[in-house]
Amino acid sequence: MSRFLQMLTDSAARSAKAMITGEPKEPVRTPWRDVHEKARRLAAALSAGEGSVPGVARGSAVAVLAAEPAVIAPAAQAVWLLGGSVTMLHQPTARTDLAVWAEDTVTTLGMIDARLVLLGAPFDALAPVLDEKGIAYRLLADLSDGTEPITVDVTVADEDDTALLQLTSGSTADPKAVRITHRNLFANITGMVAAAQLDTERDVMVSWLPLFHDMGMVGFMTVPMVTGLELVTVTPLDFLTRPLLWAELISKYRGTVTAAPNFAYAVLARQLARAEEGSLDLSSMRFALNGAEPIDPDAVIALTDAGARFGLGADSVVCAYGMAETALGVSFAPCDTGMVIDHVDAEWLEEKRHARPALYGPSRRFPRLGPPLPGIEVRVVGDDGTVLPERGVGILQLRGESVTPGYLTVDGPRPAQDADGWLDTGDEGYLAGVEVVVCGRRKDVIIMGGRNIYPTDIERAAALAADVRAGNVVAVRLEAGSGRHRESFLVAVESRRAGDPAAEDVIRKDVTSKVVAACGVRPADVVVLAPGTLPKTPSGKLRRSATGDLIAARA
Repeated sequence: MSRFLQMLTDSAARSAKAMITGEPKEPVRTPWRDVHEKARRLAAALSAGEGSVPGVARGSAVAVLAAEPAVIAPAAQAVWLLGGSVTMLHQPTARTDLAVWAEDTVTTLGMIDARLVLLGAPFDALAPVLDEKGIAYRLLADLSDGTEPITVDVTVADEDDTALLQLTSGSTADPKAVRITHRNLFANITGMVAAAQLDTERDVMVSWLPLFHDMGMVGFMTVPMVTGLELVTVTPLDFLTRPLLWAELISKYRGTVTAAPNFAYAVLARQLARAEEGSLDLSSMRFALNGAEPIDPDAVIALTDAGARFGLGADSVVCAYGMAETALGVSFAPCDTGMVIDHVDAEWLEEKRHARPALYGPSRRFPRLGPPLPGIEVRVVGDDGTVLPERGVGILQLRGESVTPGYLTVDGPRPAQDADGWLDTGDEGYLAGVEVVVCGRRKDVIIMGGRNIYPTDIERAAALAADVRAGNVVAVRLEAGSGRHRESFLVAVESRRAGDPAAEDVIRKDVTSKVVAACGVRPADVVVLAPGTLPKTPSGKLRRSATGDLIAARA
């Protein structure tokens, strides 16, 4: 039996809460009971199949390509009610080469052994592309609501059956999917509900997050759907078109819970700074989770400063650590504490691999990301596998019911855990008491003169240079060799003044000066690029390795 499905069906029977979609033009409130009823009817239609398109059964891998949360919620639930797994496909954009996207999608579908794609607006227009590739699909708009609903059976899946195949960020041409089981989902959802102190009577979730990313799909679709929390949800395009809409929805619906990557809070801070006095009331917000990418303390401070005149409390910000390998959450900072910064001695961090609290001299700032969620263990190990004491800097490892058993890759399944159940996150960090602190990705660390330098420190310094676009700076490690006697790095920045040689020269000098002053190291090069040039993942994260490839190709 699946505890995840039991929780979902129990909630559907008792919850009076709903999902609100269609903002800002035509808001529609759909009770979760109605979503469940539609899911049962969709499940019946999917189970029956259509022509040469096979029916969905236990163990079926089903891919979903749609944008509207109102369409995705019942479709995903229908697949789960049949014992199948859901994969949210990466969505093409207006700039996507559809031929390349189609080839990548074929590779992904083969990797996860998906026999069916569910297409919803606006991507139903891609049906001819799938036809050309011989990919079976069904249009969600055509699935009959008149079908007799299935009878729910929570034994249709067991705890270790796959519920979600989460595509990881990175190149879609070389995909990897994290296998999230029913056990993983139930454990992580219950852990997050406890840590966030979610209350179905008082809390209202507000989100614009993409549903092809774990923070959106698990945190702000699956969690409210299976626990019966009120949800107000729009699409990422709605947010990008008018970022202040996010704050307006919090104000209108008295939102209490939201989440986003750091860059989005930086965008919102700028919008709030320009907003008219008295136009918003953000005093209801109690849990604004910041995660999915490195947290810049200055961006958080800018947000709380700009939001203060609208009632946003500084203690509402929750710094968090998460990853697809645990379904979503790893650790949350305690509620009502706001951002807590750990100031550590830069020399000890970089040379002795120890996060000694700073007493004087150069220091580095890292947000504390809270204790592990209930049911998750975190430890730190050195290069030799030795478990390190408190504040020793090494690789973070995780263990617990939330942790994925493995990945699906183009070369076949690959386990994620070692013999003792530990997952290597690839992230460097340390424990400050019981709280997790993340320093950066191991593969991105730059080693110069015996110092371990984290690219985020370089990027934050470079972003202070004039005419550099905030949030669009990447530090790329340059390995020794090919005429380079030691490891170094370059900095790539976006600027609207790219293409003006004199302006570019000034930007390069300013970036170099800011990096040297903050980090004590000099970049081998500073590359100024036009806006929109830096490679990003489908969820909007900057890609360091792809940036290195881009710069090499331009050389």
